[in-house]
Amino acid sequence: MNTGQESTKMDIENEIILLKQRNTIVDANKKWERSPIRIILVCLMTYGIVLLYSFLLDIGSNIFLSAAVPVIGFFLSTLSLNFIRKLVSKKVL
Repeated sequence: MNTGQESTKMDIENEIILLKQRNTIVDANKKWERSPIRIILVCLMTYGIVLLYSFLLDIGSNIFLSAAVPVIGFFLSTLSLNFIRKLVSKKVL
């Protein structure tokens, strides 16, 4: 092999290594997006923020129940969006 072909082969091998590294990161991000821990943390943070907001503005008579509404909405969206994604991917792909 001449040096030009060796250089091209090394470039391709380096590109493959970079793609594998990127794919590892993308896979980890996908797992995190779907992880139950993430969903629970977002629910707890949402509840806390809405509860604090409700206390500060003295909104409503049952602040604890009112703060649960956006949390329930988020949680339901994590369940239903996965179902919708599967339907869409079957029709689009």
